[in-house]
Amino acid sequence: MTRPLDPARDDVGLIPPLTTWQQQSRRKFQDRRWLHAVLFLLTVASTTWAGAGHYVGFITDMMSRPLSLSFWTLMRGGLWYSATILAILGSHELGHYLACRYYDVDASLPYFLPVPFPLSGTMGAFIRIREPILSKRVLFDIGIAGPIAGFLVAVPALIFGIAMSHVIRIPTNIPLEELGEPLLFKVVSRVFWGVPPEGYDLSLHPVAMAAWFGLLVTALNLFPVGQLDGGHISYAVLGSRSTYVTRAMIGVGILLTYFSGSWIAWTVLMIIMLMRFGVRHPPTLDEHEPLDPARRRLAIFAVVMFALCFTPAPVSPEHIFRG
Repeated sequence: MTRPLDPARDDVGLIPPLTTWQQQSRRKFQDRRWLHAVLFLLTVASTTWAGAGHYVGFITDMMSRPLSLSFWTLMRGGLWYSATILAILGSHELGHYLACRYYDVDASLPYFLPVPFPLSGTMGAFIRIREPILSKRVLFDIGIAGPIAGFLVAVPALIFGIAMSHVIRIPTNIPLEELGEPLLFKVVSRVFWGVPPEGYDLSLHPVAMAAWFGLLVTALNLFPVGQLDGGHISYAVLGSRSTYVTRAMIGVGILLTYFSGSWIAWTVLMIIMLMRFGVRHPPTLDEHEPLDPARRRLAIFAVVMFALCFTPAPVSPEHIFRG
């Protein structure tokens, strides 16, 4: 995910635009590396903690067997999840960052966001673009580089994780969270394990859990809305007409809340983002020039990625009881 700098303001809205002399005199790609390192290490800790919970569920077959492992053994087990999800998120953000370096567009190193959520352990990561992007071609390349890079890591992780998973009998009278299956996740699980019989389900290896979350993050970033990666891609392809797509997708987000309450927070965040940055994407100098055929084909691939990674109900709003 990329977060561009508002050309007229800094993060708190107090500093006027940089003059040409100031832009030329300020060195690009300068960061407080200690801050990025601290956030990364905190995210390692939070995702390892979350991964330990996934590891417990995996080795106990959804808590149907007693647990007899030491704390440090569980933490080592949590690294399966942590290493995988950080590889997916890190690849996504480095895709954006390296594209910015290639085009000499000033951008920050990735900011990782640690949170104590038991399901994910993180709210993802982002880079901050610190100067306007004036070309649709450059905007498109920077926007699509992240999802493609993350997707190329998530797919082999998904295959490995599903292969390491196993089918178990669903325990009775134990609260479980219902996870929606993206199309790609469903295809890979069916290839390895077929359709589980009634009363059985797949106990996911922590790597598979990380891949599931990585697919979800990819789908969320590809929403063609505002300053999301999908919003940049949509604007590069459609120009000012992308505003209609943004408005339509807000309606889709509201509609999705009827399928799953887990969409409420995401829809609210999209609305807040549009209130902050505006519905219309910041224009480039070549807004009315069409994108070249090769990039239009890549835009179609972005739509395919979105379809493969999307699920209408990522997480059930309530715990359910099986049996």
